[in-house]
Amino acid sequence: MNFDDIRCYYDEEIPAAFERLIEEKQFMKVVSTIYPLLPKELIKQRLTSFRSALDFQKGMVYPFLQQLDVNQSKGIALYGVENIDKAKSYLYISNHRDIILDSAFLCYKLIDNGMDTVEIAIGDNLLVFPWIEELVRINKSFIVKRGLSARQVLESSQKMSAYILHTIDVKSQSIWLAQREGRAKNSDDRTQESLLKMLNMSGKGTVADNLAALNICPLSISYEFDPCDYLKAKEFQQKRDNADYKKSQMDDLINMQTGVMGYKGRVEYKMNGCVNTEIVKLGEQISNKAELYTAIAQLIDSKIHGGYTIYNVNKIAYDLLEETDTFSKEYSLMEKLDFEKYLEKQLGKIDLENRDDDFLLRKMLEMYANPLKNYLKNQ
Repeated sequence: MNFDDIRCYYDEEIPAAFERLIEEKQFMKVVSTIYPLLPKELIKQRLTSFRSALDFQKGMVYPFLQQLDVNQSKGIALYGVENIDKAKSYLYISNHRDIILDSAFLCYKLIDNGMDTVEIAIGDNLLVFPWIEELVRINKSFIVKRGLSARQVLESSQKMSAYILHTIDVKSQSIWLAQREGRAKNSDDRTQESLLKMLNMSGKGTVADNLAALNICPLSISYEFDPCDYLKAKEFQQKRDNADYKKSQMDDLINMQTGVMGYKGRVEYKMNGCVNTEIVKLGEQISNKAELYTAIAQLIDSKIHGGYTIYNVNKIAYDLLEETDTFSKEYSLMEKLDFEKYLEKQLGKIDLENRDDDFLLRKMLEMYANPLKNYLKNQ
């Protein structure tokens, strides 16, 4: 099967791609903003010197993520590397908080652990300008096509499934994939069964055998603070007030920029190990396909939920939302007051004419409380 319209660039295609990119004024403006001390000509020289995706990631992306680590977080950590075999390729399926940084910070920490970076699934709705597609395909991303007709969805899903199997099995390259299309705006993370059905399409065996062939490794991502929390709350009200509301491309760009440049507190990743054995066992126990997909989705969810890092803001949000003092002994009054002040500041950024503050506050509390609720169910 020909994957040219969706695959990331081969290393030999990267120099020519950079030659095209450095002619893009908007792209050069973005890079100059990220590296203000580097003259434009030096940036161009450096970009056109890269001969592989990993060279680019280590030489240009990694230093930028290091800056974010130092300036916009309290530290980024990856746990659970001992739960995998570094010599194998995995399909990391994770919850999805931030459009850009979920996969970027993962690659950052993989490099720190002496491991290869992953290929990244990215929806074509985020490729707002042609140069963004060029850049993400250099950066080991492959394209997930959105907004297709029913027939096109089937063809696209078959190709995506074949590409993922080819990447894991033939290229021996790990992949990062969000557990659902788009972010779970309320942080109640659930794996879409349609995703598992797509992954099954390229296999020749049973559902369990096909999914086990992909070495699925559930990955938990925990941000202490979500810079986009107020944007997500705003979207909840817009959808509540207008059933036809749809985010614009400009909204996506604002979400990307806010997520990257906003303060995140601590960020922790947890590799929860490969679930092949559990998937095969479920396949032996459940003969009904629909029930099997549900059970595998629940298995992945339980691993992700159980791997969360729970911060004090999650406990405070839970107590505020449920109007209890269940966790009050685990945080200080000052921490509670600081979090309430933080929520007030974030709510103040929401520019809606008919702002429903009670509704918006509740939605933001849900975002911080839901990871704790799901974690507790998996203990």
